[in-house]
Amino acid sequence: MTSNTPYISRSLRKHPGAAAVALAAATALLAGCSSSDDGSDPLAEDSKAASGDTVVVGSNNFAESILLADIYGEALKAKGVKVSYKPNIGSREVTYGLLKNGSITVLPEYNGSLLAYLDPEAEQKTAAEVNAAAAAKLDSKLSLLESSPAEDKDSVSVNAETAKKYGLTAESTLADLKDAAPDLVIGGSPEFQTRQQGLKGLESVYGLKFKSFKALDAGGPLTQAALTKNTVQAADIFTTDPTITKEKFVVLGDPENLFGFANVTPLVYKSGLSQEGIDALNAVSAKLDTKTLLDLDSQVQLDNKDPLDVAKEWLESAGLS
Repeated sequence: MTSNTPYISRSLRKHPGAAAVALAAATALLAGCSSSDDGSDPLAEDSKAASGDTVVVGSNNFAESILLADIYGEALKAKGVKVSYKPNIGSREVTYGLLKNGSITVLPEYNGSLLAYLDPEAEQKTAAEVNAAAAAKLDSKLSLLESSPAEDKDSVSVNAETAKKYGLTAESTLADLKDAAPDLVIGGSPEFQTRQQGLKGLESVYGLKFKSFKALDAGGPLTQAALTKNTVQAADIFTTDPTITKEKFVVLGDPENLFGFANVTPLVYKSGLSQEGIDALNAVSAKLDTKTLLDLDSQVQLDNKDPLDVAKEWLESAGLS
């Protein structure tokens, strides 16, 4: 989640018309401010959806973003706000443009990833500094609300067999891997081998020197399968990947914040959201942590529950509906 490259879809909700929505949104953004053949501006036309009293909640094209959008939308509805959804739109390059022109009002974002998109050279030392730097780079019509403790970011995780062998638990950190690392094969994307937020940083920050590195994918099915089958014993896995739950992987803590920040944070079109709406979304952020988000993601992606139902159930359990 903290890479400077555009965020790529990892899993998609089967949503009626999602492909058409994504295509329409992408076409609109690429059109920019130029006129179409009939003289109309596609973005201006699309922005009409956000007019009036309706808050339009959008999401990027991966399952967790859609779930978070449902949580935001239903939290707003609970406060009497009129809401419509635009799920599964596309990547950040598309959704950021639609936010700027008011086509969507609310979007789930990740603070460090957003900052890397807005300013690839920005340092990420603390969550507060990340939010301040991102806010300074945002379009003037947009605002970041309060970040949640929930993060979907890179981590070094070990499989259950390795955790048992070396006594690693959910309370363990990367520093606890130092003695075991020389015996372990670690897997990740090819870039992970050369990045500071990868093997270089693991050695310079935590003193970890692994037996070898196996090039796989960016926390995707190749990495998940290799860790499950013990082809690698440690791997770069995203912290809210449901495979963690399914395969009982152990995520090692990162107290030095090598992997930066990826706190779930509402990004909003300022003039489209009332103070009551802002308060509702900030209340969600106050209650949402990484463990909870992992559980909710698992319900959607492993148990095949409808994300809207999962969102409603959690909001009720958290006293937010």
